[in-house]
Amino acid sequence: MDNTAPVADAGSLRTIVRGAYDIQKLRIMTGNRIVGNFKARLGQEPSQKEEEMSEDGKKILRNLRQAFDKIIDGVKVFPRQANFKGNELISSFTELSLLDEYFELERVESKHFLRLKHILRDFPIWNEFLEPIRGVGPAMGGVIISEINIHAAKYPSSLHKYVGLDVVGGKGRSRKKEHLEESTYIDKDGKEQTKMGITFNPFLKTKLVGVLGSSFIKQPAEKSEYRRVYDDYKNRLENMPAHAEKSKGHRHNMAIRYVVKRFLIDLYNAWRPLEGLVVAPTYEEAKLGIKHGSADKYKKAA
Repeated sequence: MDNTAPVADAGSLRTIVRGAYDIQKLRIMTGNRIVGNFKARLGQEPSQKEEEMSEDGKKILRNLRQAFDKIIDGVKVFPRQANFKGNELISSFTELSLLDEYFELERVESKHFLRLKHILRDFPIWNEFLEPIRGVGPAMGGVIISEINIHAAKYPSSLHKYVGLDVVGGKGRSRKKEHLEESTYIDKDGKEQTKMGITFNPFLKTKLVGVLGSSFIKQPAEKSEYRRVYDDYKNRLENMPAHAEKSKGHRHNMAIRYVVKRFLIDLYNAWRPLEGLVVAPTYEEAKLGIKHGSADKYKKAA
């Protein structure tokens, strides 16, 4: 799937979405370092991960925010070093400054994601399909609309491949050497060269499988079609002899991949008509006569 051709204002949206996630990443890294410094001061072992925030880290930052607010309460201008008076949690002006930077990043991040709610109104696929789905918020909607060029997705399987959910040699696609494919590019001298690389969008795969999939299964089954899809498929795996040796976590991951693939089929079926594009049947429908549920049920009532 070629994702180079922009669709409507998706290019500008992509800049906003990627910028918001860049700020989020920086905010998390800064927060983790603040937590690490705080733990080190108490003689505790700091966390090694910097790409996510642990529950313990979130709790520490909540306590530090309360201590921060006490120091600057009623102060119109950020205090100078000479006027700094610490408390039991924030003992130096440097710590206060670091926390101020973290909370500023938090405010900017929130502002970016809040703005997405208004920007997405310009995209029919958000209004007609994505917004009503439980588990899909503006941040995820922005990722999906800005990272996928539905004009380039001729078949539902095109989306599966672009997200990295297709199968290679009976195994899920990954960064393994045997899963890389050759592609061409123009070097700095204007000459065409070839290279081996991944065929999917790693940012999109991380958000759909790692975030959206988890969001789906947090929804109540009676209110979420995709939660029911997850439950049904996982139950099938648990009762199939072929998967009996797989761990609980392995079957969970398989079910997550399956529900995301089902979501992408519904997305394809809803999005292509909105753009005046031909809708191709899935492989299961065309070859096996198996038709999954229509995306129409997710549309808002008129």
